[in-house]
Amino acid sequence: MYGAEGPEIIIWDITYACPLRCVHCYSESGRRPSRQLRSPADALRVADAFLALKPRVVSLAGGEPLLVKNLLDIARKLTDASVSTCLYTSGWLFDEALPDRLAEVFGQITVSVDGARKATHDLVRGRAGSFDRALTALGHLDAAAARRAAAGDKPLNFTVEYVVLRSNFGELEDFVRLMAERFPRLTSITFNAAAPAGLGSGIEFGETELLFDDQMELLVSPEFRERLQSAAGAGIRVYTTDNLGLVRPPDPRLPRDGSHVMQVEPDGEVRWMPVYEGSVGNLLHDDPHAVWARAKERWLDPGVLETLEPVRTVRQWAHAVRELNDRFAADADRERLARRKAPVPVALSARPSR
Repeated sequence: MYGAEGPEIIIWDITYACPLRCVHCYSESGRRPSRQLRSPADALRVADAFLALKPRVVSLAGGEPLLVKNLLDIARKLTDASVSTCLYTSGWLFDEALPDRLAEVFGQITVSVDGARKATHDLVRGRAGSFDRALTALGHLDAAAARRAAAGDKPLNFTVEYVVLRSNFGELEDFVRLMAERFPRLTSITFNAAAPAGLGSGIEFGETELLFDDQMELLVSPEFRERLQSAAGAGIRVYTTDNLGLVRPPDPRLPRDGSHVMQVEPDGEVRWMPVYEGSVGNLLHDDPHAVWARAKERWLDPGVLETLEPVRTVRQWAHAVRELNDRFAADADRERLARRKAPVPVALSARPSR
């Protein structure tokens, strides 16, 4: 049973190294130093800090976590302590043997795919061939899941996540049909509206790719979810989210729930809240409970509450993210944000068909 004093979910962006250049990348991976812990002992020390907080779930993401050489050792340490582990990957580095190795230490493997068509996905992901590699990875996972089920081995649970932008909004139903047809052992598909984090918080990106308000409403409407679920069939669960639950911090005075999330950067730095820049400590050097307490203290900062209270739309959220990043980001991160390409006003893209 996970404890009550720490986060329910920990997300560790374990490296910022990545073979892709996604247009919306929340961590700006592949465009900045990887900050990956090179010492296996240090990486396991961060895992020990996680265990002290007694989370229910630890997700290893990035960047591309499969570039971390001792990834399986880290996941095994967490799994052996009865913590649920999830892997988020682009699928770029998969081979036929990898799924069985991952299934032994990860409770869930999630592959990111952002379009029903090669041209769409490759454009979003910033590298030719990424769609084919993602589908090849899913094929290896599907085959391994069937093989392991027949042999009575530990099950392999694999899912897909799709970041919903204006440029790929019109492909959602086609995507569900493609996944259901090609990968019958797929567990679920989750459609996440793009959040204004990392590159997604930029002004130009907001004008061209963050969903229109009515698209956000449609994405999470029961009728649209039913359409997607019908396209998937009974075997695959379909979920949609507008991600607006990440806008405001949870109330630290209430029992924790799924919104109590700790986001950890590759070198052990802990953000005060996912999406927003700014550290409250480092798990390699600081007591993890003290770090978590500092995060909860910042949630009640009057300036934070004043900035986030009026947010009702994703574009208002993007403005609030930029404001809070300017306030809380470290000097080096503030300089990195300033070095981004200056935003160029553009006309809003045409609405995709529904």
